[in-house]
Amino acid sequence: MDLSSAASAPQKLLFVCSQNRWRSLTAERLFDHHPHYEARSAGTEPGARVRVTAGHLGWADVVLVMERKHTEILQQKFGEELAGKRIINLRIPDKFQFMDHILLDLLRERLREQLGPEVP
Repeated sequence: MDLSSAASAPQKLLFVCSQNRWRSLTAERLFDHHPHYEARSAGTEPGARVRVTAGHLGWADVVLVMERKHTEILQQKFGEELAGKRIINLRIPDKFQFMDHILLDLLRERLREQLGPEVP
């Protein structure tokens, strides 16, 4: 791959919460069809809609968790796969429904702080 195609490749974002039903899934949907980011989401708990795997972490350029406990769970279970990965705690509590307008506003605010103005 030459440098010009590498520079234009979308940054891969993995959003992680507990159940992958509300917060991380909403964050993933926020980036649907975004030209500069590709997003996926997963959960840390056994009953998650999609449970996080080593493959998810290997795919991601940046891992964005909703709470500190998600970072701790990932580090315990996938320490080796996280080596060198940027992990961002968005500090978003588990009190929102899927696509809640307040959740969307909070995600946009926190993501712009971390990723810049291209956040949708």
